[in-house]
Amino acid sequence: MKYKNAIALATLLAGATGGSPLLAANGHYVPGVEGIDGPAVPPPGAYYRGYLVHYDIDNLRGGQGTKAPGENTGEVTALANRFIWITDETFLGASYGVELIVPLQHTSLDFEGLGVRDSDSGLGDVFVGPIVLGWHGQQWDAVFAAGHWFDTASYEPTEPASIGKGYGTTMLTLGGSWHIDADKRWSVSTLSRYEIKTEVENSDVTPGNSYLIEWALNHRLDSGLNVGLVGYEAWQFEQDSGAGAGPDKAEKHALGAEVGYFWPSYGVGFNGALYHEYNNKTGPEGQLLRLQLTKMF
Repeated sequence: MKYKNAIALATLLAGATGGSPLLAANGHYVPGVEGIDGPAVPPPGAYYRGYLVHYDIDNLRGGQGTKAPGENTGEVTALANRFIWITDETFLGASYGVELIVPLQHTSLDFEGLGVRDSDSGLGDVFVGPIVLGWHGQQWDAVFAAGHWFDTASYEPTEPASIGKGYGTTMLTLGGSWHIDADKRWSVSTLSRYEIKTEVENSDVTPGNSYLIEWALNHRLDSGLNVGLVGYEAWQFEQDSGAGAGPDKAEKHALGAEVGYFWPSYGVGFNGALYHEYNNKTGPEGQLLRLQLTKMF
């Protein structure tokens, strides 16, 4: 019975056949973990950035955005540990750096409408980014990065709450910020990610490529506090391919607010953001809370 229920869930969430599409649209990257100053690469040095994310699932949406019948709720809590090293080297006029992301996650699902109840905890798929390039102008910043999410976490196709995706993802990043005034009090930014998936393990299914944009409009107050309007838009560009792949494509949209503050004397920054999702397709819909700690060494 558990196997049949898992298959029913996979059918509803066909845009992410290779894994539980709970935080990401259909790939690995979680939209909403970056907001204010997301595209700004810091000065040379070593940094730790921790993202504590809590996602409350209110309901499930089908391929046309229709709500699945019954009560389908759940929650995901993740701590993504990101280690960044920006070197003194430059390439094409940009600062060069590397990064590593090691996530920890707990997932609990109570999809009564589908007869599915499952939970899992553990180390998630690890990201290695050998290319981080940051450009800085008088009133603008830009970033390009490339890396790969490795299939390192535990994955079981019959367990919807599996921490792992069961496949790897190459991720390309491009983004920029524009500081509207000379004092850099007002800024607008966008950060995009394009994900290219590999074949799901022990199957012939390959999830379709996806694209997302995180954006922010923020204002820095006299006190140094940053406040802003933030959001994300995520789309699965291509259908999953292979035998058993579903016809629907995943989609996520959210609007939220963020506040942040940086203490230069301590080299510490803290941000908090809350997002409300709307108009999702082929996946869960809910609210996402993100707490973000940055430490410069």
